[in-house]
Amino acid sequence: MKFKLLLLSNFIVLAATAQQTQLESNQNQAKHFAKTITQDDLRDHLTIYASDKFEGRETGEKGQKMAVNYLKAQYEKMGIQPAQSSGDYFQKFKLTIKKVPSGTLTIGDHTYNNGDDYYSFTGVNASADQVIYLGYGIDTDSYSDYDEQNVSGKIVLIKAGEPEGQDSDWGKMSEGRELKQNAALSHGATAVVYVDQEYVDRSKRGFDYMKKNDTGRMSIDALSTSTIPTIFLSNKLGETILKSINEDHKPQAINTSVNINLQSKDTKVDTENVVAYIKGSKYPDEYLVISSHLDHVGVNSKGEIHNGADDDGSGTVSLLEIAEAFKMAADKGKGPDRSVVFLHVTGEEKGLLGSRYYTDANPVFSLDKTIADLNIDMVGRIDPKREGDRNYVYLIGSDKLSTELHEISELVNDEFMDIELDYTYNDENDPNRFYYRSDHYNFAKNNIPIIFYFNGTHDDYHKPSDTVDKINFDLLENRARLVFYTAWEIANRDKAIVADKAK
Repeated sequence: MKFKLLLLSNFIVLAATAQQTQLESNQNQAKHFAKTITQDDLRDHLTIYASDKFEGRETGEKGQKMAVNYLKAQYEKMGIQPAQSSGDYFQKFKLTIKKVPSGTLTIGDHTYNNGDDYYSFTGVNASADQVIYLGYGIDTDSYSDYDEQNVSGKIVLIKAGEPEGQDSDWGKMSEGRELKQNAALSHGATAVVYVDQEYVDRSKRGFDYMKKNDTGRMSIDALSTSTIPTIFLSNKLGETILKSINEDHKPQAINTSVNINLQSKDTKVDTENVVAYIKGSKYPDEYLVISSHLDHVGVNSKGEIHNGADDDGSGTVSLLEIAEAFKMAADKGKGPDRSVVFLHVTGEEKGLLGSRYYTDANPVFSLDKTIADLNIDMVGRIDPKREGDRNYVYLIGSDKLSTELHEISELVNDEFMDIELDYTYNDENDPNRFYYRSDHYNFAKNNIPIIFYFNGTHDDYHKPSDTVDKINFDLLENRARLVFYTAWEIANRDKAIVADKAK
């Protein structure tokens, strides 16, 4: 047994030594190019990018268009080619801004307003002298509430949840709602009246904000699926309709007139990601993505511009500097061995939309050949809650999908940067759930290893006071160089990293 343990110990030491040797060989070449990532260049870019001129880079608005044109101009100046075969740096797509519809719901002799006892985020126009009550609206091979009811062309009434003793997705809040809506649609119903107190309670804050500020939720047109018009009732209003039915609550027709007259106020938006790349010299069909989001939240109702210097101007300009360093290396015949994709995504502030479009609707390069994503989102400031060395960065997700990626990240930092890597927000139980809140997540959900580089939030987060004068450019330089060194190692190592923890 001692002999076997000794062999195992020697194997581990040899493996670690081999990885260290390759690391040093790769990184010694990279040192010269990492030095081109400087505070002065970062400041010059950010002073322009996070200026009032760009009007807060709101998705689809004038300022965001100025931002993408600035990025395009920089890549053209550096001589880095567009990633798309069309030769366009812009990956264009359409969004729908879903706003609170205007109108009323009338049940019998009573009229109700959207946002009081019921909620709807979509336009609905339907009326009937009867409503078909379907209980929980379950429709499976073994059991269906539709068996004795013809709902084609009719309004259906459904309750949230499922019968006692059941344990399925049909009873869950979001999954069950979608299943029930799809079932009603497939059976030809014209609209769904859904009694769901939990949804009503959870919707109130967002609904009130959207209505007050005349704003809306954005969705990606290319990923939209057919849905049935739905309104959501509180339990109180649901009981008003249900009081006339039999105690057994079996599916049946209810002789109560319902008129839904909600006019959609949705609008369309054109937007775009910016995607450039350097083709790999040895393994051109293997891709490392480095990402940051180019948008911010625009101008508030008081006319104040949200410059977003840290969020995510800091990540955007870091990506430009990293791209320049790789290009200088390539021009001198120093790789990269694998293709490196520089992905600036739009719509992050609206729900990670640009990165979702890239991964779910139109990946420029195959996700199966995408070996990792290094995502940079807010790396120019210091978290006031953090104590200790100011030269730190939060790392999130490095160990979630690839043991190798995490080890590379640690080795690169120990050997060349000596930044304190803080894993506070990497905790599975972190209530902030940052792992799910930036663009890397759309890669991670596809089992692509990721690292999210982050400085934490601060008092200026999503406020007009997130300005260039508060950026710590010495830290921004260090963090951008750390990402570059890590990317260099991933792009130039002998074998592609493996997602050994893929789910």
